[in-house]
Amino acid sequence: MELTVFQVDAFTDRVFAGNPAAVIPLTSWLPDAQLQAIALENNLSETAFFIPLPDDPDHDFHLRWFTPAVEVDLCGHATLATAAVLFRELGWDRDEIRFKAMAGDLLVRRKGDLFELDFPARVPVMSEPPEGFVEALGATPVGFYKAKKNMAVLETEAAVKSVQPDMDFIAHMAGDGLIVTAQGNAEGAESADCVSRYFAPHAGIPEDPVTGSAHCTIVPYWAEKLGKQDLHARQISARGGDLYCTLDGDRVLIAGQAVLYMRGKVHIGDGWSGTY
Repeated sequence: MELTVFQVDAFTDRVFAGNPAAVIPLTSWLPDAQLQAIALENNLSETAFFIPLPDDPDHDFHLRWFTPAVEVDLCGHATLATAAVLFRELGWDRDEIRFKAMAGDLLVRRKGDLFELDFPARVPVMSEPPEGFVEALGATPVGFYKAKKNMAVLETEAAVKSVQPDMDFIAHMAGDGLIVTAQGNAEGAESADCVSRYFAPHAGIPEDPVTGSAHCTIVPYWAEKLGKQDLHARQISARGGDLYCTLDGDRVLIAGQAVLYMRGKVHIGDGWSGTY
């Protein structure tokens, strides 16, 4: 069996930045174990698989995401990467793509050179951090919050950039990993309203370069704190990425750019057949 695979750098306008995702179009679902094995072999934070739904009046495609270790219910950068492949490589000629997904109905709209994700808001609730968290984080948060993901708010952008959490501790926390966030620096053309990093060692991702789904929680928090609905967010991992976000009721709109890095073939089940 031969499958086409695209590798796309999401939430960036250049290769070798943003968050790389593999995107594999299918005509029908392969067994889950095979999807997971492909994602493990790709060894990226996410591999997205999708099939068309021609008889579904409410959805265009069914979309699923796998880390090297598990299937996840929501992934931003791989959704953006999938939309970029459909719009730019596979000839999708409408302005909107409707996805059926584990987390519910998702939309992606093309807006100039940006792709805008329409995702559910996951509003954080203030909570007490687990015992030993401050020591494991190596910093004292000004607040600890829970949604599906845990979130620690730090005092400064510099504190977010320098944090080096205990990955074993984070992997064993209840919830879906850890967001660390702070208000962005106020000065300069490159400033952002808020910055973040995201750690998900429980899912085989020690640090995710740019995480769209984390902003389902980051954006409601900072929209309230800063008193503004439109936010420029930056994830300050080593690769880094920019997200242009809007809190719209119980939805979070997350826009970003994407660039194609690689187009290739996946060979399954027929051994080595290449010739030189």
